Amino acid sequence: MQLNNSLNRFRWVALAEGWSFLFLLFIAMPLKYVAHMPMPVKIAGWIHGLLFVLYGFTLIHVWADRSWKFSKALLAFLVSFIPLGTFWFDKQLKAES
Repeated sequence: MQLNNSLNRFRWVALAEGWSFLFLLFIAMPLKYVAHMPMPVKIAGWIHGLLFVLYGFTLIHVWADRSWKFSKALLAFLVSFIPLGTFWFDKQLKAES
């Protein structure tokens, strides 16, 4: 995926944010509560937090650049709170790029 336009940059960040969310939920959190290893949550939490902020900024940029409707931008924001949501939304955007 080329990062030469706002949509492709958004898609890349969305996928990275989605993977970091899954890592946090399904690897780091079990390590913290089952194996009593809190460090993976601390590290993955920071990475995921930074990617989430970057997701928000790139969402605003692509929203303005592509003249998305408010409802589409809102959907893009809301799916970031659902595991696998950004992957589903990326599939919807594939046709647009």
